[in-house]
Amino acid sequence: MPHNIPWLTAQPIAHRGYHDMNNKVWENTLSAFSRTVEAGFAIECDLQYASDGVPVVFHDDDLQRLCAIPGDVRAKTSGELGMLSVGGTKDRIPTLSQLLKLVDGRVPLVIELKGRRDDDEGFAASVLEIIEDYKGPIALMSFDHWLLKDLKELDAPRPVGLTAEGAEPETFFVHEEAMHLGLDFISYHYGHLPNAFISKERKAGIPVITWTVRGPEGVEKTRAEADQMTFEGFDPREQLVA
Repeated sequence: MPHNIPWLTAQPIAHRGYHDMNNKVWENTLSAFSRTVEAGFAIECDLQYASDGVPVVFHDDDLQRLCAIPGDVRAKTSGELGMLSVGGTKDRIPTLSQLLKLVDGRVPLVIELKGRRDDDEGFAASVLEIIEDYKGPIALMSFDHWLLKDLKELDAPRPVGLTAEGAEPETFFVHEEAMHLGLDFISYHYGHLPNAFISKERKAGIPVITWTVRGPEGVEKTRAEADQMTFEGFDPREQLVA
């Protein structure tokens, strides 16, 4: 039975937190998440699975771009990752638990699990265990169908959604297979809208959010073809007034 999730589309969703394009406030950091809460946006963020089985908030597989050192994020423990500076700032790579403690239910969380085929045993279960007693709104999503399947087989009590892209109709069957798991929402690349897959799912009552909107074109496409946007690099309150 799909979740009733009007909160998912109630306000714009800050992509990897309300950062400033990694100038002073870097993506997926506690500083970016604090800034998001202050602005009243929802938070989108990414989870990687550290070597000690702890989910950490980080996008890339490799540490080079964000921490200026080579290495696989999954080869380190959450404690080791928690000592690494993000972008040379005071921010360190946070755990999912640290994110939840900071946000404390004040704004919605839309969390993407970054999977690796044949290397995700325990990932979904760990995430569900950590969020079990959290009181605020959380939605979980992934590009990776095996993780979506794991979440559904574990009877995830939170909304679960598909992250996807693509404009070629011959590829839509892959997305449709994922939706047959009983997913609650879709996060789709705005540049690939409109398309028949998304139109069909919206008609069936599935909420659709877009990624990643960086200006007026994406704002207008979201207004026309989806229910809310995931944004970065601008203040959507100004765009919404225009």
